[in-house]
Amino acid sequence: MSKLPDFEGLAMFAKVAEERSFAGAARALGVSVATVSRGVSRLEERLGARLLNRSSRQLALTGFGQTIAESASRIYRAAEEAEGAARELSARPRGLVRLAVPMSFGLRWVAPLLPEFFRRYPEVSVDLHLSDATVDLVADGFDAALRIGVLEDSSLVARKLCPVSRMIVASPAYLEKHGEPKHPSELASHACLGYAYRARSDVWRFRNASGEEASAHPQGPLRVTNADALIPTVLEGLAICELPEFIAADYLRSGQLVRILKDWQIPLGGLYFVTPSARSKPAKVDALSSFFIQTLSKPSWQLDELY
Repeated sequence: MSKLPDFEGLAMFAKVAEERSFAGAARALGVSVATVSRGVSRLEERLGARLLNRSSRQLALTGFGQTIAESASRIYRAAEEAEGAARELSARPRGLVRLAVPMSFGLRWVAPLLPEFFRRYPEVSVDLHLSDATVDLVADGFDAALRIGVLEDSSLVARKLCPVSRMIVASPAYLEKHGEPKHPSELASHACLGYAYRARSDVWRFRNASGEEASAHPQGPLRVTNADALIPTVLEGLAICELPEFIAADYLRSGQLVRILKDWQIPLGGLYFVTPSARSKPAKVDALSSFFIQTLSKPSWQLDELY
């Protein structure tokens, strides 16, 4: 015999005892009379004693059944309360969301949005993990992540929020001193700064309108694990670098940086809201996803000429 208590049998017996009827219990539980009868019989066999005296016209609890009925009713009520609380929790955004976000993007565009999110969802809290290193959502216990780039196939569920361009930039001072490269092959003779967390390798890949492809391997005095660390060296006119649009836009608008190789496109990436699974997504994660869809689908950093 299984050591697991027969919770279903106890629940059915509790309803029969309450309704004093198999038919009434079946209606209350939304099952057939035969299912209730089998459940009670199974419980009697497990307990080794009769719980009910049955006749064609009458149903009465035995002395043993009267003893068990109160305990069975308490168990049934406790299970109903537990299920009700669980349904409420799953339906209402509430609890902690562990969210992984690239550092520069998180500081610039996620952290400033969080106060409004907390105003809308006061029962949700966020554990914000900022790192440019790609985390394993499942192994590291994250509920969701924002990821930027050309998303590779995986078992994760991804919702694209918006496109994110990358571009090659330099300061006017650098271009005045070293000249502006017109073809990616010319980058080999320039100081180009590197980024350590590129998905495959630190290679800049290009394609022009005629379909020609080219690539460049950045070689320069600095390689970083966070793109913001490239900015001072580039602004000082010492090198060229590749930047995502959400970092570069302000510098391009102010004229501090200039976009170069405009006739060559770098593969277009995107901003994605990623979760481990589409099944049983908690309300708190759905709330965060909907919030980012609303606030990040048309971000202010986007440069009109790129789209």
